[in-house]
Amino acid sequence: MKRLMIGIAAALALSGTAMAQDTITLGASVQETGPLANTGRYYRDGYNFAIDKINEKGGVTVNGKHYKLALKILDNQSDTNLSVRQYVQLLTQDKVNFLLGPFASDFALADSSVAEKYQVPMIEGGGASDQIFSRGYKYIFGTLPAGSEYFDSTLQMMGKLKPAPKSVALLYADDAFDVSVAKGTRALIKAYGLQAVQDQRYSSNTSDFSTLISQLKSSQPDAILVSGHETEVLNFIRQAKSLNLSAKLYSFTVGVPTADFRKALGKDANYAFGMTPWLPSTKDKDEYFGDGANFASAYAKQFGYAPDYHAASAAADVEAYVKAITAANSLDPKKVRDEIAKLNFDSLYGRIAFTAHGQINLPQTVIQVQDGKVVPIYNRTGFLAKAQYPMPAWDKR
Repeated sequence: MKRLMIGIAAALALSGTAMAQDTITLGASVQETGPLANTGRYYRDGYNFAIDKINEKGGVTVNGKHYKLALKILDNQSDTNLSVRQYVQLLTQDKVNFLLGPFASDFALADSSVAEKYQVPMIEGGGASDQIFSRGYKYIFGTLPAGSEYFDSTLQMMGKLKPAPKSVALLYADDAFDVSVAKGTRALIKAYGLQAVQDQRYSSNTSDFSTLISQLKSSQPDAILVSGHETEVLNFIRQAKSLNLSAKLYSFTVGVPTADFRKALGKDANYAFGMTPWLPSTKDKDEYFGDGANFASAYAKQFGYAPDYHAASAAADVEAYVKAITAANSLDPKKVRDEIAKLNFDSLYGRIAFTAHGQINLPQTVIQVQDGKVVPIYNRTGFLAKAQYPMPAWDKR
């Protein structure tokens, strides 16, 4: 009997080993709780949604063997230090095959050092700071456009508005993403011949903008450009209203594309400009979802809220791994890394092809909230719809 039990245990162990070998596990640490959880959910849900769809379509084939994808996800509680420790855990204890990224540049900046140290690729769609990709790392790849170029399409559009804004105020938070945006925008303002009347940095998670708004009322810029996170942007607009700050135009790096932004502000969300590298479109053909529009409708049905570019980017990150693993015909991290660097394919998110630095080139479309809806206004082809400009004073709305 003892010999029989040992045999059964050995068989079960072998079975477990075989099951493990039939699975390719992607590991990620994201913000499921804490102040960044509202955006972190896009990554958790986007990763899971893509993995389920890819597995429905048969998974991944490597050297003639079929694999299913699995996701090992940890909650970093919006804590950068915990996120770094969790990525080490994912590689050294959980033994995941490859890494997906967290949300936000500060996190991606720190976490990508873990990928580089262990020489396991990380594909991330949550960090856009140029700093992430300026260190010569070989194992980090990003599917958000460069932070330094976020306001480029907005500034292009401003030159074609009538009357065109002549003066600009730039406000930005002090985290890696927003500092990168400010650095690039500062150069763009100069290149487009605009006058910078204010260039002000503030602490991330600031809730009181009253001093900055008083300064803006004194400098009276035609346009206000704000690079910050969604909660900061909501507070800025609420306090701009209460302090009766009016400019011809204001634009924000994040928040404007989301339903949460419009829900939080109601009618006060109108006239806000923003930008997005992705809008649901039938033109973005995709092997697994058909196209970007199908992805968006299926995602909303599955999770009860509409995806924005964060979710689309997350799904594209998973697809990029499938393409690279298939091309490598191997699970060796270095071979897969080399194939990621060569990727060039169409996805629900647009064309995925990384530069030599590991970042993607995707143009930003200027959007504006009009009558409670997000309206595409301008891209590199020109105007897509009429901008509501200049913005009326708060007591005229």
